[in-house]
Amino acid sequence: MVKVRKIAAVGRECVACGSCENICPRGAIRVWNGLIARVDGEKCVGCGMCGKICPAAVIEIRERGEG
Repeated sequence: MVKVRKIAAVGRECVACGSCENICPRGAIRVWNGLIARVDGEKCVGCGMCGKICPAAVIEIRERGEG
């Protein structure tokens, strides 16, 4: 069985509150210029903690390589 690798994806509607940045155990998500959160694909393991805490519900966990 092949293990599917996941990654967080942040929607354009991000409110840049920083909740995801604060909860990420790997430091894989950062709010840039107070505008939007960005995911570091090298660090993100797709655990989903950021998506669960996002007050705007704009973070989803996808398979790597999905558009």
